[in-house]
Amino acid sequence: MNVPNEIRLETPATTETVQATIQKMVEENELLVFMKGNALMPQCGFSAQVVEILKRMGASFKTFDILKDEEVRQGIKEFSSWPTLPQVYYKQKFVGGCDIVTEMYQNGELDRLIAAKA
Repeated sequence: MNVPNEIRLETPATTETVQATIQKMVEENELLVFMKGNALMPQCGFSAQVVEILKRMGASFKTFDILKDEEVRQGIKEFSSWPTLPQVYYKQKFVGGCDIVTEMYQNGELDRLIAAKA
């Protein structure tokens, strides 16, 4: 099934290529969520919460389902030096996970960040 705005790798990442693969995805997508599942079917509550926040904001974003690639699932934690998922990237910068994104949304900081760089 083809899911809108979901990034799929043509070939699975390998241990040798995973960091370059992640870097390329982050560079090529303005607002990207590495998550369990996708925007249509999040596979955990934290991923669902981040998707809901971005949808409420009217943000255009892409997702990568880390459940489909174990190398990326482990590699993203190393890439960001952040142990949990989901992970949100905006304009090539790591924004945070569910707790940080939720807090930023509640205090208006997420709106300001995205509006300031749009």
